[in-house]
Amino acid sequence: MNFAYPNMLLWGLLAVPVVVFYILKIRLRRVPVSTVIFWQQVFEEKKPRSIWQRLRHLVSLLVQLALLALLVMALTEPFLSSEVTAARRVVLVIDNSASMNATDVAPTRLAKAKEEARQVVQGLSYRDEMAIVAAGTQPRVVCGLTGHQKTLRDALAGLEGTDGPTQLADAVALARRLAAEKGDGREARVVVVTDGCSDAAAKLSEDDGLRFVTVGGRAGNVGITRFQVRRSAVDPIGYELLIEVSNQSDDPAPDFRVEVRLNETPLEIEPVRLGPNGRWSKVVENRTADGGVLTARLSVKGEKGDEPLADALATDDVAYALLPKRESQPVRMTSPQGNLFLQKVLEANPLVKLTVGKELPADPAGAGTVQVFHRAVPAKIPPGPVLVVDPANDCDLWKLGDKLQNPIVTQQDKDSPLMAHVRLDNVLLPEARKVTYTPAAGKPRVLAASVTGDPLFLAIDRAEGKVVVLTVNLDLGDLPFRTAFPIMVTNTLNDFAGGQGELRESLATGATADVTLPPQAAGATEFLLRGPAGGTKRLPAGGAATTIGPFDACGVWAVVPDAPGAAPVDEFAVNLMNRAESDLRPPDGVRAAGSVGEAGLVSGFFGRPVSFYLVALALLLAAAEWYLYQRRWIS
Repeated sequence: MNFAYPNMLLWGLLAVPVVVFYILKIRLRRVPVSTVIFWQQVFEEKKPRSIWQRLRHLVSLLVQLALLALLVMALTEPFLSSEVTAARRVVLVIDNSASMNATDVAPTRLAKAKEEARQVVQGLSYRDEMAIVAAGTQPRVVCGLTGHQKTLRDALAGLEGTDGPTQLADAVALARRLAAEKGDGREARVVVVTDGCSDAAAKLSEDDGLRFVTVGGRAGNVGITRFQVRRSAVDPIGYELLIEVSNQSDDPAPDFRVEVRLNETPLEIEPVRLGPNGRWSKVVENRTADGGVLTARLSVKGEKGDEPLADALATDDVAYALLPKRESQPVRMTSPQGNLFLQKVLEANPLVKLTVGKELPADPAGAGTVQVFHRAVPAKIPPGPVLVVDPANDCDLWKLGDKLQNPIVTQQDKDSPLMAHVRLDNVLLPEARKVTYTPAAGKPRVLAASVTGDPLFLAIDRAEGKVVVLTVNLDLGDLPFRTAFPIMVTNTLNDFAGGQGELRESLATGATADVTLPPQAAGATEFLLRGPAGGTKRLPAGGAATTIGPFDACGVWAVVPDAPGAAPVDEFAVNLMNRAESDLRPPDGVRAAGSVGEAGLVSGFFGRPVSFYLVALALLLAAAEWYLYQRRWIS
């Protein structure tokens, strides 16, 4: 037997006053009485004894000394050598991914996993150490190695579920490093509590060095596995929405509906039926210049109207997407003779606010105004975005050469957004003009060129604003009758608007995003990342490029300036969109126990320290003394 604190044996000196109090003579009080006849009889029966004869309460004294000895021994924390050699280091890996929010086990699989983990904590032997690792969106150490059970229980209570995919393999690797970091020869155990709904679980469960405990069963689930929106490249205010719903079950799904809303305004309601392991998808086309949050929701028709789909996992029954708003675009067109084709293409764009004139404007255009010059071009191209069609004179950016009678387009820059969905094969482009660039034009980007290499459609990037030039005579060729012409004009206007609105990809949980914070917004130099539930996380100072995420919750995330009432500078729609995580059926081959008791992870009552039993024995002895005193067996 060894003692952790042998100096606590000094408390044994308390035995001296205990013995003294038992052998001290009690001083009697003088009390006047009416007669002493009865007292004389008592004194005859109970004659005074010497101080050593007063140890007639020997049993009571021995009980008191035994009680003191037990308490003093408990204070020294005695331990056996076998306790040190048998001490374990347990690292508990708890899966808190999206599938652990399933409700096939009441209240959730994660709650059941935490209950199993608390049993492991309760069953730790004396001198055992334990750590907790979460295996959700991003593996992390929830609690470091400690033998303090309250700390471990508090860490378990604070562990919350995420909507991200499981990172079981990375979490197990982290747990193994944590278990082996001290290298003191203790037995190290890694215990994994999961629902087993991942391919990694099947592979890891075959490792004899791991103890697997599973929660949940083979529950069916219907979820939205894809939800994306993009603006149309042809229609200025059009957009396309892709929805995919999967039935992750061996049984047919109940009849349900897919409802799509834009800012709480219903857009589409589609009844859906899915067979076992079935999948349904649809592309929805619509038109609006408004932007906002698109929401897709799975619901069923109930007695009181629409009700949520009652499946095991609610996380993937709702999905979000961000539709960028299309802003109106002021355009000023200048054409001495006028051109009906060009004017009608501009007027057909619902976002364009068009003004037409014949004389070159003397006043500068307003901020954000697109200037379109047909034929007549100013000697100095004004600042701002400019579209030039069929230039007839030189300017500061180019010099015109001879006419190209019937050029054939053989080169197209397919990577440029200005040429998206544009094909100029077999298009007649008579009397296009040769263009020679001046140094002020820098190095223009040729979007379309003839067989001789002469540019027919080009873009000039400059600090004052981009200039796009189409050298084709619209009155003689058939380009205005081709669909390529309105698409080229629409692409150009979209590019002038900043290229916004084409695609705001919805992200899957667990993904990250790169964002460049503006140097200053709304008087704030710092920014916050606001989650769907309203919680915030501070980001670096403005002007810095940073990576945010991984996103661990479904909903709309926003980057906002740290100022009251400030508008978001960027937003991200995040959905589960993970078929493997939506599938609540564990793969075949997962070898695991159904509880920590079956896995042999609970030490039980006899795994406690010796001091625990000493204190328990002391309490038992105190109860026995109280009982004997009440029965007058001892005094």
